[in-house]
Amino acid sequence: MQHSITLTNDIEQVPQLADFVDMVCEEVGMDMAVAIQMNLAMEEAVVNVMSYAYPADTVGDVTIEAVTIADQLQFTITDCGTPFDPTAKEDVDTTLSAEERPIGGLGIHLVRQLMDSITYERIDGKNVLTLRKKFDKPSVIQG
Repeated sequence: MQHSITLTNDIEQVPQLADFVDMVCEEVGMDMAVAIQMNLAMEEAVVNVMSYAYPADTVGDVTIEAVTIADQLQFTITDCGTPFDPTAKEDVDTTLSAEERPIGGLGIHLVRQLMDSITYERIDGKNVLTLRKKFDKPSVIQG
């Protein structure tokens, strides 16, 4: 399975992202609860790119590719924006109260919690963020 979608850095396109993730999760037979987690993680990651990768008032593309590799669903988010490695951010200290905690970082924290792995590379002037999640393949009933 392999699908891709390219959106602009406009958060009004988030519903298209949600439809894309739903379609991919349904195609691989992912459990509904896990599919909801995937959608949340992808929305957090992609909205961060849409919001921060490109200078204000600059239109840029965000490409999302979905592939299955064995028992893993892999989403790769690619943009040509400002270099940013979300995996280099320190973990959020969730023991602190909201008032004590610095602003930002919760979205990345959430993505780390929901996905099995998250990796970042800068390749040919592009940010490449890869998110992976294992899933149970649906069993095939032999007749």
